[in-house]
Amino acid sequence: MDLIPRHRQDDAAAEPAPAAPAVSRDEEALFGEPVRIEKPARQKVPFVFSSPHSGRLYPAAFVTASNLDAVTLRRSEDSFVEEIFGGVVTLGAPLIHARFPRAYLDANREPYELDPAMFAEPLPPHVNTRSLRVAGGLGTIARVVADAIEIYRAPLSYAEAERRIRLLYMPFHEALRGLLEETHRLFGRAVLIDCHSMPSVGGPTDDDRGADRPDIVLGDRYGTSCAGEITEEAERILKRLGYSTLRNNPYAGGFNTEHYGRPQRGFHALQIEINRALYMDEARLERSPGFDKLHRDMTAFAAGLARVDWSGLPGNARGAAF
Repeated sequence: MDLIPRHRQDDAAAEPAPAAPAVSRDEEALFGEPVRIEKPARQKVPFVFSSPHSGRLYPAAFVTASNLDAVTLRRSEDSFVEEIFGGVVTLGAPLIHARFPRAYLDANREPYELDPAMFAEPLPPHVNTRSLRVAGGLGTIARVVADAIEIYRAPLSYAEAERRIRLLYMPFHEALRGLLEETHRLFGRAVLIDCHSMPSVGGPTDDDRGADRPDIVLGDRYGTSCAGEITEEAERILKRLGYSTLRNNPYAGGFNTEHYGRPQRGFHALQIEINRALYMDEARLERSPGFDKLHRDMTAFAAGLARVDWSGLPGNARGAAF
């Protein structure tokens, strides 16, 4: 399945104490391994867990080119989410997570959602410059971090965007797509659990500005990205574990949920957003005493999903591909 939407395919060639500082690494090392896949010795369940926003390797040149200090840049991270869900591997499910940070490149977007105001030259025709995410400053190459703070002090070249997309975005999605297709071949269906975290209070540009958020938000694109029984079972398990939940508000699922959720073909995708106050100090960007409990509970959540017989899901013909 092409990552560029059909309507553009013809145009495409394709106040607190200081937080721990962001980790800077040589770009070559980051680009050499932009994605990490943790796989069980044998996959036992038709689930793939993904964390596209927990990367925290910041290229030094990016930090230097930014208006922001390293701590502020980290406000966009889904901090420690790949650790929270690390127990799924022991249950027999693969876990994929980006090593690059969301502020540098967002793997939960179309490949070419770019804001023309960020660039020194006109953008090619296949670039989506009009999405709501671009308008909010949160395209594939973000213009802002949390609370709408501008990242860059000078315009970027389009070549720089293309470089990041080719060397980071494309490998992430190639790997994720491969895991889902392999899972489908093994089980006749594949379920993506797209794992994220959210600020505990709605931000100034959010629809729920200033509102306290529930513990967990489940997003299934209003019932279109996965079979309803998956969302219902996920919600039942989380409530048994003691968590308050909402569906699709304020997050219904991003690009990955929409793109990889094809229930009629046996590919299902459910986004899970975890309230950061449950497990971290949001100002200091550090794990809190609640981290270990949440880790255990998310492993129990995954185990609960794994115990269900999902063989009756629609679109179970083996061998389907994107």
